[in-house]
Amino acid sequence: MQAFAPLSLDLVREAATANQPYVLRTPTHNWRGPELDRRVGVETEVVLKLELFQYTGTFKARGAITGMRALSEQALARGVTAVSAGNHAIAVAYAAQRLGASAKVVMLASANPARVARCQAYGAEILIRPTGAEAFALAEEIAEAEGRTFIHPFEGPAVATGTASLGMEFSEQAGPLDAVIIPVGGGGLCAGVSWAFKRLQPGCKVYGVEPVGADSMSRSFAAGEPVTATPVTTIADSLGPPYSLPYSYGLCRENVDKLVLVDDDQIMDAMAVLFREMKLAVEPAGAAATAALFGPLRDELRGERVGVIVCGANIDVETFAGQIARGNELAGRK
Repeated sequence: MQAFAPLSLDLVREAATANQPYVLRTPTHNWRGPELDRRVGVETEVVLKLELFQYTGTFKARGAITGMRALSEQALARGVTAVSAGNHAIAVAYAAQRLGASAKVVMLASANPARVARCQAYGAEILIRPTGAEAFALAEEIAEAEGRTFIHPFEGPAVATGTASLGMEFSEQAGPLDAVIIPVGGGGLCAGVSWAFKRLQPGCKVYGVEPVGADSMSRSFAAGEPVTATPVTTIADSLGPPYSLPYSYGLCRENVDKLVLVDDDQIMDAMAVLFREMKLAVEPAGAAATAALFGPLRDELRGERVGVIVCGANIDVETFAGQIARGNELAGRK
């Protein structure tokens, strides 16, 4: 693929085709069941995009592969670096392994141990720093000193092209949708998926969902420009970026009809429903869109055909079990 031009459907299709050896076409599922019916009404149709089955366990593989395929042979030989709480680091390690490059990634001290282990399994060298600011600073030093290319977790045309391929794929698989709900962290997923849906299904309403404790995109929308994030205070750490940035913010601002917030209890409740009825073991970020459908968007989307992106499942068994227990407890109170 050539240097990235402004997004176009032809370029996204070209990238999707070139990515096929490295990226799965993940399945969709028309969810139907008594618990879902009680939550949203039998008249609401829900189509899940099961991106948790992607290589690396999240959608992040799409952007990492797209960006690294665009590198020259010389750049690949020098290797790559990245910053992540886990999922992007795993994706960069995977992409580097598949494309024959080395990866030196900086992960946060708070990263889930299962994610660190999975990143190591793909052969990456891992460095740990306590804060996002320190992690980004170290990655910049590595890129400068070693000539490695920095692969951004959520910003820029490569990320958006990769996630737009997800949106295009979902639109083709699901057929006409009245609405699609997309988790929002730094905005890389929402940027590409929202862009694709507004071009392929212009009448489809696009909703972004953030955790209450990581609402930088909502605050950016309110400010009219990207803002620095406040400290992340949510279990959905995959949706907790250090800041918003112009490219992803711009695409989200252009293509998202509405942003909503969900709290940690709503997320754990949704995790438990997905596990009980769909047998899906998802991380908190992977349940955010479902939580929005059950909560702030339930009445607004009643009777509509709704696409829900289940974006990831990288979580250790012990943490998952505790969060599911809390979700079951919440369900018992309803």
